[in-house]
Amino acid sequence: MSESVIADFVGNFNAEVMATTEPVKGRVLLSQKRLVLAANENDKFTIPLSSIFDVAVGHVPPDLGDFFDSTVTVAFERNDSRHVAVVEGDDDKISKFSTVLFKAILNGTETTVKERARVGGRVTDDAFSTAKLFVSDGSVEFRSSSGTFAVDLATVTDFQRTTREIAGSDRPTLTFRHMMEGTAVTTMAAMASPRKMSILGRYLRIEYSDLMEELQDIELTDDKTEILVAIYSTGDMDGMPLADIVGTDSSAVTMLLRDLEEDGLVQDSSDGPTLTPKGEVVASRHLEDVNS
Repeated sequence: MSESVIADFVGNFNAEVMATTEPVKGRVLLSQKRLVLAANENDKFTIPLSSIFDVAVGHVPPDLGDFFDSTVTVAFERNDSRHVAVVEGDDDKISKFSTVLFKAILNGTETTVKERARVGGRVTDDAFSTAKLFVSDGSVEFRSSSGTFAVDLATVTDFQRTTREIAGSDRPTLTFRHMMEGTAVTTMAAMASPRKMSILGRYLRIEYSDLMEELQDIELTDDKTEILVAIYSTGDMDGMPLADIVGTDSSAVTMLLRDLEEDGLVQDSSDGPTLTPKGEVVASRHLEDVNS
């Protein structure tokens, strides 16, 4: 491999088109252009990144952890046929490898983006503009000559893939809602490459599902939800006690706030209790469910 290596570790792997059909142990090497699975000097398999059309990151259930490690499954095209390769390793290696792989495939991709297509309930008159896409662990950035627009994936409340007419042609477009400074914002991003759009969608889906799993572990009572929605909806309470807003005894509110802070949904500030990004997602999703 002549270009710089950005990932190099020992793991188990298998590919349908390799010389052996059984999983083997060897080196996994990744550059900005290709993925190489090397069982030994005479048995190497190269997958150009330009041929990859899907990446799936699988987490093994805890009760199977003694038998299997985490995996990354790469779907690619070769000689007009579709194939898959599976790379297996411990959780830490696979987590780092998958992030670097997504970066290598997606970073620098030209994107047509409308950063704030909707703010709150208001449709803006912002136009689509050209930017370069960059992903990292937990965020997506759109970089242009006018600056960088970053989306914290921990604040994404929903996303979907659609087709929109942009500059006279239909383009695959990802539309995602996320929170920015307590306000729901809708961002639209389109690419000329359906392949890269699918991979970006996969990346967002992985990050989104991880967040949803975290939220499922939080036990939210009606009282807790009422507090979250009150903070979310009221914003600057202008000195008005939260207990007065929700009509609950102040000592009970204090206990609920303590529980919500332990859950990572509320944080204390000089202006009183505020929602964390995760808390904003919970409150926003609750209001969407109520209003749907």
